[in-house]
Amino acid sequence: MNALDLTADQKQQAKIIMQGARQTAQPLAQQLKQDREALAAAIQAGDSAKIQQLSTEMGGLRGRVLAIRSDAMSKFYATLTPDQKAKAAEFLQKARQVLGKQAGE
Repeated sequence: MNALDLTADQKQQAKIIMQGARQTAQPLAQQLKQDREALAAAIQAGDSAKIQQLSTEMGGLRGRVLAIRSDAMSKFYATLTPDQKAKAAEFLQKARQVLGKQAGE
């Protein structure tokens, strides 16, 4: 975010957007934590049906968290100027290259 040279207003908007996303995702994160604990217990008990159920539920919850984060990023992106959007795209491209090298691509 520092590379984008945000204005004070943009920083405030970003803060509000990200806080809203965190508040929305927080109950889902709590449920994921509980599900991880239940999954560990199901694994130890060898309960295949419960493992399948929890895995499916956790996948859905993770998808919802990703949607919340993506929506927040979209709202933040909408506050950027064209120059800032270009800088953000350049940064994301570099990050993908680094992550791709780390993943062995």
